[in-house]
Amino acid sequence: MTSGPARTPEPAEADREREAGDATAERDGPAERLRRWRLVLGGDEADGTGHALSGRDAAMDGALDALYGDQGRKVRKGEAQRSGRDRSAGLGASAPAVARWLGDIRAYFPSSVVQVMQRDAVDRLGLSALLLEPEMLEAVEPDVHLVGTLLSLNKAMPETTRETARAVVRKVVDELEKRLATRTRATITGALDRSARVARPRHRDIDWNRTIAANLKHYLPERRTLVPERLIGYGRASRSVKKEVILCVDQSGSMAASVVYASVFGAVLASMRSISTRLVVFDTTVVDLTDQLADPVDVLFGTRLGGGTDINRALAHCQTRITRPADTVVVLVSDLYEGGIRDEMLKRVAAMKASGVQFVALLALSDEGAPAYDREHAAALAALGAPAFACTPDLFPEVMAAAIERRPLPVPDPEGTAAPRG
Repeated sequence: MTSGPARTPEPAEADREREAGDATAERDGPAERLRRWRLVLGGDEADGTGHALSGRDAAMDGALDALYGDQGRKVRKGEAQRSGRDRSAGLGASAPAVARWLGDIRAYFPSSVVQVMQRDAVDRLGLSALLLEPEMLEAVEPDVHLVGTLLSLNKAMPETTRETARAVVRKVVDELEKRLATRTRATITGALDRSARVARPRHRDIDWNRTIAANLKHYLPERRTLVPERLIGYGRASRSVKKEVILCVDQSGSMAASVVYASVFGAVLASMRSISTRLVVFDTTVVDLTDQLADPVDVLFGTRLGGGTDINRALAHCQTRITRPADTVVVLVSDLYEGGIRDEMLKRVAAMKASGVQFVALLALSDEGAPAYDREHAAALAALGAPAFACTPDLFPEVMAAAIERRPLPVPDPEGTAAPRG
């Protein structure tokens, strides 16, 4: 292959390339860097940029300052807000002002940034009570964390807000189901099929990897072939119940996102005929929400975020619902801060595992990774053969498939990649 002369752009194309280069240089030039630093630093006297903002940039700066600047600090300290030189009137404690601010940030920033700013507004400025206002709920960008906040306010929510709150929660739940349901069903159905192995499989049901491994001693080197004397396969899962799954979910305040995801996964599993699914939530009391699994929104509004934790009592309830230990998977979702009887909790886990139950301990079921958790209890569970780890929603189907097939769980290592653990 020979190389020809370098291609010379046509005049019009050259003009376009030059204009694109000029735009890039202007975008990344000194003026643009000053603009960005000015937005980051907030324009206080010591920011050192000397760069003034106008138009859309000034409006963005005002929205940021209302949350992160002087005005936000005043609200957090409960001080009176000043007018005049301040770039924004702040958020204050007015629902209309907050609703306008929410509209502004949705206009200026992408959805992912809006969700972060909303969470910061609730946490930093103490605006949880304003989420009880219908006009504010209509202005927010729904996400898992907002759902958690709404659920924590559930008991205090007036009837005028409840339907709006349910609509917000419904939107988030529908999006999660759309994202997670198909892959979860496919992964777990495959695991159920593989776990139902038969001795005389049809050709399409032969598990070739295991068949070859079982017949290596029958390899004929002179013919360079293997004669399988025993076929190993898996049958197709029938419509009858093959496995029982119990989701035991800690509903203390720190587990809000996990409760949301567990409710969605519980509804997905309950829709599969080959699995009998039970959902139990707990703090210091235990509530069985299995009869509401047809609608995860009903499940979520049946939870009560906050309060203490009694894992032992929750596991005792789960134990009484186990009828086929060898075909049961118990998934405990908790940060393991036990307020009940620690030794009894560990004895229950040991007893379940000894009876044949597959026990899975998840420190969190969310995208954020592991929260603060009781490391001593996590180590004690690991010693019983039940490693405790944080699980993302995308990994959960693989974890369930491994538990159903009784193979090592894909436990993420500290660097974030999944590594099988027995």
